[in-house]
Amino acid sequence: MMKDRLSDLVKSLTLVLFITLSFASFAQEIPTDAAAISAGEALFNGNCKSCHRVKQKLVGPALAGVEGRVPSVAWILDWVKNPAKKIATGDEYANKIYNEYNKSQMTAFTAYKDAQILSILAYVKAEAAKPDVAAVPTGSGDVAGGGNAGIPSSYLNAIVGGMILILVLMVVILGLIVSALKKFLNQKELSEDDNQIVNSPYTFSTVTKSSGFIFVVIFIIAAVGFKTTIDGLYSIGVQQDYQPKQPIAFSHKLHAGAYEINCKYCHTGVLKGKQANIPSPNICMNCHTQIKQESPEIQKIYAAIGYDVKTASYSGKQKPIEWVRIHNLPDLAYFNHAQHVNVGAIECQTCHGPIQEMEVVKQYSLLTMGWCIDCHRKTEVNTKDNAYYDKLNELHASAKKSKMKVEDIGGLECAKCHY
Repeated sequence: MMKDRLSDLVKSLTLVLFITLSFASFAQEIPTDAAAISAGEALFNGNCKSCHRVKQKLVGPALAGVEGRVPSVAWILDWVKNPAKKIATGDEYANKIYNEYNKSQMTAFTAYKDAQILSILAYVKAEAAKPDVAAVPTGSGDVAGGGNAGIPSSYLNAIVGGMILILVLMVVILGLIVSALKKFLNQKELSEDDNQIVNSPYTFSTVTKSSGFIFVVIFIIAAVGFKTTIDGLYSIGVQQDYQPKQPIAFSHKLHAGAYEINCKYCHTGVLKGKQANIPSPNICMNCHTQIKQESPEIQKIYAAIGYDVKTASYSGKQKPIEWVRIHNLPDLAYFNHAQHVNVGAIECQTCHGPIQEMEVVKQYSLLTMGWCIDCHRKTEVNTKDNAYYDKLNELHASAKKSKMKVEDIGGLECAKCHY
């Protein structure tokens, strides 16, 4: 009887163990649905792309087919969360990668859940299955929010130019009238004094001393002076095209352009705060403990953080890197990056221009109040799959035929930016 019970218990435990292992195996399968792939793409671009590509080697190995190279998918989950621990256990494959890449240790993503890592693998697998497409060179194109939109100078140029053109036409017409009058008067019998006045020759002295010439000169000087004054008033506080030299020659063209490192990887505050923040040197060191160690510019980073490349150790003596701020808003204006980037899904290039093409960063847009207001008037609110806007969409559709813009949800209220 006891034997039978023990036998049943063993069978039950075996069944439970089998179901548990089967469930774990199923749970660790790489998903194939579009939602997981899309979520994986966002995570990959934000965190992995700085070191990895799907089909080519970069700082780390190419990820295409990674699920077939490693011991198991569960191994990948453990590795991503804590590569140092995996190496320390003596894992053969972990140490192989560690040594192959000059003992450069991957960043640990301890906060990642299994589902997030699996979604990244889903994206990698989907991208790896796509046929290779030859790169097509792209021009800089027009970037929303750039150029000289909103500068009154162009309007003033048109007004002043138009007024000068009208003045020239008036002078021509007056000349024709004078010529016709002279011809008419010469047909009459004129006294000697009248004849001298009508047929007096035009000289430089008589022209420059005439009241008409003096009026034209004063008008042109006044018009140019007025335009210059207005241009000067409108340019106060505007730093468009400001391009200061930085203490370290960091190239966005190389990092954001050639290597396609996502802006959010370095500017971590852009998704959660008012400031995009200047990247801390430890973000640079994620790659540059191994890459371009001999570069004079990288040596400046090492000197600032007290890093000895020969011993791979830190002295503890640090000094700040004195980056020069490029984009400045007056204290009276409030701007929140997270609101625009995280909620509004605005691309960095919308305001900062083709940053991926800039060797040295400059202020691309005006960043004036008129420039912001113009954007709020033109930008449509993305309400897709957001129940928060359902009722507002309904009310807006009943009142207007046009799509809902930022101005329709309070984007032009003074207190939004001035408080």
